Amino acid sequence: MTISFEEARPEDLPQLVELLHILFTQEHELSPDAARQERALRLILGNPAIGRIHVARDAERVLGMVNILRTTSTAEGGPAGHLEDFVVRPEARRSGLGARLLAYAIERARSDGLLRLILLTDGDNAAAQRLYERAGFTRSGMLPMRLTLR
Repeated sequence: MTISFEEARPEDLPQLVELLHILFTQEHELSPDAARQERALRLILGNPAIGRIHVARDAERVLGMVNILRTTSTAEGGPAGHLEDFVVRPEARRSGLGARLLAYAIERARSDGLLRLILLTDGDNAAAQRLYERAGFTRSGMLPMRLTLR
């Protein structure tokens, strides 16, 4: 298996939707909706100012993805990112691929000039929390809250 790390391409869209289905099936507060996920992914893929989707691939098969959305932080005084989605196919987990993909995405965010990354993770997902901490993320005392506007 030869793994490469790169930005997602438009032709990856069906596999990215599939990966989000895997992720949103695992998340407590989210539900998969292929049409919504495809619509959002198209927006991101079509406009790097919105964000970037980084993938790990073996030939044409996308094994994992990290989606980093861009914003401007008044606290940092410049560009920041929100790590919106991070998922690796179940059969590719526990191989170090996720850690390598996350490191790649963090380095790309740094080279894109982002000053900070934030993320949300399920409170009971200890494995993901350990992975994020090993990558340099620290726990925050801030409490995430959600308001759905649709």
